[in-house]
Parts: sequence; structure tokens; C-alpha cells
Amino acid sequence: MTHTAMQQGAMPATSPALGTVDTRPAGGASVKNLPVNLFAAVMGLSGLALGWRFAHTEFGIDRVVSDAIGLFATLVFVVLLIGYGTKLLRHPAAVKAEFMHPIAGNFFGTIAIALLLQSAVLGGYNAALGSALWVVGTIATLLLSAYVVSRLLGGNSNPAHAVPAWIIPGVAALDIAVTGNHMPMPWAGEVLLLSVAVGSVLALVMFTMICTRLIQHEPLAPAMTPSLMILVAPFEVGFTAYTNLTGRVDLFAGLLFYFGLFMFVVLAPKVFRRNVPFGAGWWAISFPLAAMVNAGLKYAAVRGTLPLKVLAGGMLVALTGVLLVLTVRTLRIVFNGRLLTG
Repeated sequence: MTHTAMQQGAMPATSPALGTVDTRPAGGASVKNLPVNLFAAVMGLSGLALGWRFAHTEFGIDRVVSDAIGLFATLVFVVLLIGYGTKLLRHPAAVKAEFMHPIAGNFFGTIAIALLLQSAVLGGYNAALGSALWVVGTIATLLLSAYVVSRLLGGNSNPAHAVPAWIIPGVAALDIAVTGNHMPMPWAGEVLLLSVAVGSVLALVMFTMICTRLIQHEPLAPAMTPSLMILVAPFEVGFTAYTNLTGRVDLFAGLLFYFGLFMFVVLAPKVFRRNVPFGAGWWAISFPLAAMVNAGLKYAAVRGTLPLKVLAGGMLVALTGVLLVLTVRTLRIVFNGRLLTG
């Protein structure tokens, strides 16, 4: 089945909220229509908070910026947990349909990554809470990764479904190492090694499949275009996971950072276009960009050269502006009722 056939009725229509495929029935505003991929907002905001925290530690920026963004990210996470929990209780069939969908189901990885990133954000204030969130996020991530691999190995996958969202479970596994390098448990080191093994291989396989689909099949639907930026994530998240695991920023780490930066330069003109409609799916750009910024800050701090510091600082400021725009535009569609309208 071609991507065109999916859009023309053989599959559910493209959803402006999911930025993937709509599994929702038509109707009025309802929590039943809350898209799971909105948890990407928590990922982007948490990553931004961690970026400003790093800037505070390494470059002396006032920590109030990081604290304010981190508090807002936590508030968004709690609101979304309540909202999606309500959806699960009231409309379990809708949640099941979303989870079982070959494209939309991958966005459940955003919940796991949000847990992991929140463990890093809140762990700066309460180590026990941070550790608890990391353990829950780790278990959820590894279970999701196992489920995704099992489903793919079941066969009969439509090549047109190999979209950038497929790489999210692999990125989630890498985020275990990104957020868990300070965990005090004696077994944490082995879990970090497991997560990097699973995440790196999954990301490599998925990246290859996605690139093959983008090259050989029809272009993504306009509402899915922002998700192209997810292809930056495995390299920049991989950079941080690798450096946390090895304790050094070496040549291989630099290669990961620079290829992720190269992918951003290639994909940015394709993503930031006026003809791409705004929806919750735009938050898919936030966590890859946040990962790139955090990797850039760490790389610049280690290398110590002025051009790299300027680049990293500029990326941090730009990311702050991008997430501010996304937040304002998302609040606008929340208050005018479009977000939860079927």
C-alpha cells in the first residue's frame, strides 16, 4: 500500500495533531482526542532546562533560567499525565488503537523519554525522586523496545510506515544512559551498558530503514514533515550516551556530534517551511534540537575553543526561542479548542 493510498482512505486520514495518522473518530472536543505525541513537549522543555543548567555550571549563567524552565516542563508533564490517564480510563479502546498503530504507537516512547528526562531535571533537587523516576522510565523504555522489535520481526510491515517516529524507541534506550550516569545503584552501570547496546543497534537499523523509505517511496505528508528532525536525535543523544558511558569526549564522540549537526543543516530547509501546517506534531522537532544543543554545550566545554562556545551558546538561545514559539502556538490551539477536537 502506498503512502498516497493511506491518505486517500485505505488507512485513517492524516492527523494534524499527531503529525502521523489519525486513529480518532470525528466529533467535538474530548480528552479522547488528546494525542500521545504531545509528550514530546515535555522532552523538549526538559532538555532545554538541562541545557541551561549546564550553561550555569560551565559558563556561570544564572540558574534561575534553568529552574523556571524545569518547573514549567514538570507542570506540563503532570498535566499531560492527568489528561492521558483520564483518556486511558474513559476511552481505553482509543488508547489501544493508538498504541497498536504502526506509526502512532511509536510515540508512546515519548512518555518513557519524558520520565527519564524528568528524572534528570528533578534529580537535581531530590536524588531519591530522580532515581525512582529513572527506574520507572528505564523499565518502561526497555519493555517498549522489546515490544517494538517483536512487532517488527512479526513480518508483513508496510514499507511506507517506516517514518522517523520509528526511531523513537531506540532514542529512548539511549536516553537511559544520558540520564542515568549518576545513579547510585550498584547495578546501574550494567543497565547503562545494556541500554547503549540496545539503543545504538535499534537506532542504526531504524535509521537505515527510514532513509530507505524516504529515498524509495513517496514523500511524507505535510503534517508529518516536522518529524524529519527526529533523524538528528540518535547521533546527538548517542553522543551524550557514549560520553557518559566512557567518561570522555573522544574522536568517535566528535564524529557523532558533527554528523548530527550535518543532518540538522540538511533537514532544516525541509522542515521549516511555510506550507507545513502547525499542530502538536511540531513538538517532534523539540527533543532532537534539545539533544543537539546539550551535546554541543558538552563538546564546546571540553574542547574549549571560542567558535564552539559561540556555536553552542547560539544554539541554546535559538532553541529557547523555538520552544517559546511552540509553547505559545500550542496554548493558542488549546484555548480555542482545536487540540481536542476530533
